[in-house]
Amino acid sequence: MSTFDDREHAFENKYAHDAEMQFKAEARRNKLLGLWAAGLMGKAGDAADDYAREVVASDFEEAGDEDVYRKVSGDLGDLADEATIRTQMVQLMAEAKSQVMTEVGK
Repeated sequence: MSTFDDREHAFENKYAHDAEMQFKAEARRNKLLGLWAAGLMGKAGDAADDYAREVVASDFEEAGDEDVYRKVSGDLGDLADEATIRTQMVQLMAEAKSQVMTEVGK
């Protein structure tokens, strides 16, 4: 195999790894968002975990974050406005990426 082929293979592997890490981080962010929203709605324990799973599942409706936002926003109603939810999504994505990277390093 030539050096070019080796580099091409390495880039393909890196792309696949990065895509997998992004998927895991988004799923983790959605779980954390679901737990946060569950807390605002007064859910705890198994009910909060069940709701977090619903939020994670909502991400498979369409590409991007809008399906998750709609789910949480619709369920929260007047408990949180758009800016609060979107800010929470951004903050939790940073936390989720950190958690996923920490788990990968173990």
